[in-house]
Amino acid sequence: MAINKIHDEFHTLDMQEGWQLPEGYAPDSGAQELILSGALDTVNKKGSRTRLLRLPAGMYTTKPFVHDYWEEVFLVEGDLTVGNDDRGQGGTPFKGYTYAVRPPGAWHGPFKSNDGCVLLETHYYDPA
Repeated sequence: MAINKIHDEFHTLDMQEGWQLPEGYAPDSGAQELILSGALDTVNKKGSRTRLLRLPAGMYTTKPFVHDYWEEVFLVEGDLTVGNDDRGQGGTPFKGYTYAVRPPGAWHGPFKSNDGCVLLETHYYDPA
């Protein structure tokens, strides 16, 4: 199975334009994604994408996440706490330059960010 990404040499990203609400986040959460490459087809369970995920200061989720694709996450900047409760309390805090890889079906989160953060994420399905 071919990867659905184009050859795309180094170029400057527009960090102001093109951000959108990521699937699974409330419209008032302030969470934003910027798709860098590829596309993930969750209906047909194929493809791959690389994105930046930006969480604003004070944002937190209240329930764990699970999905049927692989996920690799690199915390580029800011802070991220993993495993808080539904009021945003507790959990394990991390700072920039931390990494996680999760297989399909792995429960993770909830998450919060005290001062905001930017994550580099790659999502992909196993080749058929």
